[in-house]
Amino acid sequence: MSLLRIASRTVFQTVKIQNVVPVFSVGIRQKSDSADLKEVMTDLIPKHVEEVREFRKQHGSKVIGEVQVDMLYGGMRGIKGLVCETSHLDPELGIEFRGYTIPQCQELLPKAAGGEEPLPEGLFWLLCTGHIPTKEQVAFISKEWANRAHLPSHVVTMLNNFPNTLHPMSQFSAAITALNSESKFAKAYSDRDVHKSTYWEYAYEDAMDLIAKLPTIASTIYRNLYREGSPIGAIDTDKDWSHNFTSMLGYDNEMFTELIRLYLTIHSDHEGGNVSAHTCHLVGSALSDPYLSFAAGLNGLAGPLHGLANQEVLLWLEHLQEQIGDEVSDERLREVIWNTLKSGSVVPGYGHAVLRQTDPRYMVQREFAYKHMPEDKLFKLVAQLYKIVPDILIEQGKAKNPWPNVDAHSGVLLTHYGMHEMNYYTVLFGVSRALGCMSSFIWSRAMGLPIERPKSLTTLGLKQLVGAS
Repeated sequence: MSLLRIASRTVFQTVKIQNVVPVFSVGIRQKSDSADLKEVMTDLIPKHVEEVREFRKQHGSKVIGEVQVDMLYGGMRGIKGLVCETSHLDPELGIEFRGYTIPQCQELLPKAAGGEEPLPEGLFWLLCTGHIPTKEQVAFISKEWANRAHLPSHVVTMLNNFPNTLHPMSQFSAAITALNSESKFAKAYSDRDVHKSTYWEYAYEDAMDLIAKLPTIASTIYRNLYREGSPIGAIDTDKDWSHNFTSMLGYDNEMFTELIRLYLTIHSDHEGGNVSAHTCHLVGSALSDPYLSFAAGLNGLAGPLHGLANQEVLLWLEHLQEQIGDEVSDERLREVIWNTLKSGSVVPGYGHAVLRQTDPRYMVQREFAYKHMPEDKLFKLVAQLYKIVPDILIEQGKAKNPWPNVDAHSGVLLTHYGMHEMNYYTVLFGVSRALGCMSSFIWSRAMGLPIERPKSLTTLGLKQLVGAS
């Protein structure tokens, strides 16, 4: 085993052991005992808005970086141009939700009775407030979402009339767009009876309604496409968000529900610059309501370079397994990987635009698999690849990050529990990503962030700017 891999693992083990209380990205320190999230945010928001106002007053003209020509042609990689209060992506530690790493969230966030994985409701509270919630605060979110989960009749009719040839992500996005009819934000703005300082309150109500309804929409799509249109059943107000979701999907395996709790937590937010989060923020900056904004983000998530990656990894793994069989030596697998790279192909699921260590989201899924499905044949292949691929990529010298990302593992876990419908996986991703997009949306309206309008240049203009002939 390479020293680099040992170092990569040690980073996350150390973070989990430390269990330190981090400095939040929002400068609020006092924790509220109220179980009402909106009430808590009503107290937090004015303090943070004032903090930002003072910060900008003193440091608004400070330079924080430089922009090179290659950045404009390279997807704006590395340009510091957005404010995202909910999460930060550290190249070494991975994603930090309000300063908490994934191992810390696993340890500190409340769990279901008898469960071991964090409840996504707790992660949403953390993203919105910067505080680890109590069990009572998480129970408030679970109850709120269960009570808001019903769909208007026109959306149900729309979902049931979609042809089965329409991709599940297209159905998901279209249904959420249609929910715009229920938007409290859009109505308040249209009626012109709301001050912009209270925009966030209507955004909050829409966000809570939207997140609550996502499992109902997603389950209806799943049942229509893969279960002959069978009914999803009723929402149980005594169940948590994930448990209701898996029940409506038609799964009664407790470990699958635990997996979905973990999945929905770790896929929720990944800073503000990724395609889905940035698209949602961009559209929202035009004061489009949360439904329209999130639907736009989902259309970005549906792209093969963003949300479809886990599907592509699983297809590659299954093809690899067919090629080499269930049991293969490390030497033979190493030979196959080298041949793959020499043919001009890549190893799906390895590398990341920002991370320079093993993705902690990969690691927690790996731990889940070792605990609950250690004999799964595809998992064994994934684990064997983790031993071999990083060293090969390091030796090849092309990859900036030779470590696996979240997509290298998630599909294997889902298929183990019987969810083989790969076209649907991005819908699960979308349900999760709403937690990050909507918490950010609320804060964007609370902070009064303006419409986003960066400056673009032509190649001719760039040449003139740098003095090129």
